[in-house]
Amino acid sequence: MADGQMTDTEQAAAHAGRLSVVATATDGIRVLSLTGEIDHDTGETLRHALDVTCTARPRIVLDLRPVTFMDSTGINILVAAYQDVTRAGGWIRLAAPTDSVLRVLQLVGVDDLIDCRPTLREALAP
Repeated sequence: MADGQMTDTEQAAAHAGRLSVVATATDGIRVLSLTGEIDHDTGETLRHALDVTCTARPRIVLDLRPVTFMDSTGINILVAAYQDVTRAGGWIRLAAPTDSVLRVLQLVGVDDLIDCRPTLREALAP
């Protein structure tokens, strides 16, 4: 292998670190704090974190403050999560997206579908 080229395993490891998800709970609400980029390479991490299988009336807040980039993969995952959570009788909210992420959400109308609040505190409020 030529110098400077990464193996498939090294490339996968490099991409895996681009999105982290930390799950906590506040007053029965699952809070997913996301850090990094949401794209084709990291989408499965988010998809897995948003799984509501066997969860009655899930309530989820995604803290998007440290998310620096989101492409159509992220949009599709959010729309699918909204549909799954709604079918299960729950709700999902987005908290504190950066200007660039908010712009993407607004361009495709996700902010009209999913409640988007300016702060985490407001997203957790009843």
